[in-house]
Amino acid sequence: MSNLTQPDAVLERLSFPVADELAARFNEAGHRLYLVGGSVRDALLGRLGTDLDFATDARPEQVRRLVTGWADAIWDTGIEFGTIGARRRGTDLEITTFRADTYDRQSRNPEVRFGDSITEDLVRRDFTVNAMAVELSTRTFVDPHDGLAALAARRLDTPATPQESFADDPLRMMRAVRFVSQLGFAPAPRVLEAIREMTDEITRITAERVQAELSKLLTGRFPRRGVELMVDTGLADHVLPEVPAMRLEIDEHHQHKDVYQHSLVVLDQAIDLEEQDNAPDLVLRLAALLHDIGKPATRRHISGGGVSFHHHEVVGAKMVRKRLRALRYPKDVIEDVAQLVYLHLRFHGYGRGEWTDSAVRRYVTDAGPLLSRLHKLVRADCTTRNRRKAAALQRTYDDLEERIARIAAEEDLARVRPDLDGNEIMRLLGLPPGPLVGKAWRFLKELRLDRGPLDHDEAVAELRRWAAEQGITPAGDDA
Repeated sequence: MSNLTQPDAVLERLSFPVADELAARFNEAGHRLYLVGGSVRDALLGRLGTDLDFATDARPEQVRRLVTGWADAIWDTGIEFGTIGARRRGTDLEITTFRADTYDRQSRNPEVRFGDSITEDLVRRDFTVNAMAVELSTRTFVDPHDGLAALAARRLDTPATPQESFADDPLRMMRAVRFVSQLGFAPAPRVLEAIREMTDEITRITAERVQAELSKLLTGRFPRRGVELMVDTGLADHVLPEVPAMRLEIDEHHQHKDVYQHSLVVLDQAIDLEEQDNAPDLVLRLAALLHDIGKPATRRHISGGGVSFHHHEVVGAKMVRKRLRALRYPKDVIEDVAQLVYLHLRFHGYGRGEWTDSAVRRYVTDAGPLLSRLHKLVRADCTTRNRRKAAALQRTYDDLEERIARIAAEEDLARVRPDLDGNEIMRLLGLPPGPLVGKAWRFLKELRLDRGPLDHDEAVAELRRWAAEQGITPAGDDA
């Protein structure tokens, strides 16, 4: 990063054919075009993708005319904020007219006002590392707030005072902790101080926007750092209050793990178990961070100095649903995370392999498509410093996975179904569609889980026995 302090080194890294083509069109029309913000930052970090941000003195309608006939696609959903979107040869471009917004500081919605200079535009941006620009036709580097030096130092600071910046848009506090996670940067002391002073302001932001930043934080390279910063500054008290609540007081008579620190270690270990070629797994990471949030509510002191957390997985699953709903997460994410939290202790009943094949089938069936994630979560949940105990737990889980693989190969566990389907149940019992058919189906599925596959005659006999116990007389048996 040391050569980033030299503007010439910066310009050498900023060659992008699509951007140069676009700049030529603007230049011919008498307008200036700048590559700005995160695009400049990411280019300097060697992580520039195929989404580019530009700023220009041209007004939105002029921008639309300039890209028409050149872009492969154009969209103007952001035109009221001065932004025209376009796509050219697989690259997405956002071109925004210089802005000089003002904020009412009651919401985060600015009063959009177009500006006339790049310096006026840059001062309103969130952090100095995002307040750099390159004028593309002349290859002029613009850095009025020393963003290049901040980038080289991996430091997050604001162009204006942090208090002004966060008062204008409190979401910038969440963006700060998100950049800590994504980029590994450290906030300047004055930024930390301002966040601590202004955490209550985050309540002005909609849950959907907070959730988007939280998800980006958790799927970043260093999510533990971001979570720790949220907790240390007080932001988590508003965003994920259940996480700082895990910092249980530990006294000399009632020893147990620091649940908060344990959860951070589990998060780290779960990430280490992710498939490295795939995208970060938000569901697994949420489950790892939140798997023990039921412990504070279930902690009980036991005579003799022990501590218990009975049914914390049940309480935790309910708490997960409540919190993730409040953050407006999609329903499938909520249910998947809650189910992982609910199931994360199930393995500990396995002992040294005492489970029957029936219990193994139930474990797999209850996990369903989450089984691979559950494997990772359970393994990550082992944080003991006793190497012998840790190795024994991993061997035991190896044994369980081997049994799952063996039974799955024999019985196709991924598709456990009763040995008779609904149509055959109705035919055999003379029932119309309705609740009784569902009840019979569930009975046969439980039987299948307990005993494995049954042959057809045995399944029919069991169904008829069950029907007799329920007072159901199959049609044709005895009218």
